[in-house]
Amino acid sequence: MRLVVITGLSGSGKSVALRLLEDAGFYCIDNLPAVQLPETVNYLEQQGIQDAAVSVDARSGACLERMPEMLAALRTRVDLRILFLDAADAELVRRFSETRRRHPLSTGERSLEECLREERDLLADLAGQAYRLDTSDLSANALRAWVKDWLALSGVNFTLVFESFGFKHGIPLDADLVFDVRCLPNPHYDLALRPQTGQDAAVVAFLEAQPAVGDMLADIYAYVNKWLPAYIQDNRAYFTVALGCTGGRHRSVYFAETLARRFPHLQQVLVRHRGLT
Repeated sequence: MRLVVITGLSGSGKSVALRLLEDAGFYCIDNLPAVQLPETVNYLEQQGIQDAAVSVDARSGACLERMPEMLAALRTRVDLRILFLDAADAELVRRFSETRRRHPLSTGERSLEECLREERDLLADLAGQAYRLDTSDLSANALRAWVKDWLALSGVNFTLVFESFGFKHGIPLDADLVFDVRCLPNPHYDLALRPQTGQDAAVVAFLEAQPAVGDMLADIYAYVNKWLPAYIQDNRAYFTVALGCTGGRHRSVYFAETLARRFPHLQQVLVRHRGLT
């Protein structure tokens, strides 16, 4: 059975992800008490369910301490994927303000920021063993597309993600390695190239004509290629390499696309562009 466990911060998009999986034919359970996860999986297996998704969050309280142990046991029985949705506190506050919803941990005596801090503490152990996705600047449609992309291949043990972003929008929370390519010649200052992106042939030709671009590309590839096996041996199931330029549309996009093509031997390599969503 393929089991997806969705967790993360309140307001980060867990309901959006769960509804996507339900539409894709998964048997979905929202707000499952963490302590009931093993017996729920037993029941689903007995019913012959092939694809299931459960949402577990901070409302499970103290029993979340048992989650790492329960998940380790489940990995020996099912194809387990864990998705942790996160977002910057400022963005979560904005979302709660817009929806006027009450935070699940709110008691009326604490601020929303205090609730978010407690929630992060409760979920810290889960975040460490999950695929962590920062939804701060993602629309609901972009989040659905990224989750769908992540689950496109079954039975994949390791996922390498190359993610482009713009430093002026902030560094993605889901990045494991961050490389800054802002020192390279910028196509933005060429009026003909400005409206294009790092996926367009003219921008690619401009960058490939710069010796410094080739040198940095070779250095980043060599570093990632050398150390990736160590991260995999550290039982990482997901690893995100973030490439940042100023706006996230030209240099970083080119680097993410080019580097992804240099790792064809891996089971699953994804490319994501924050500045193009």
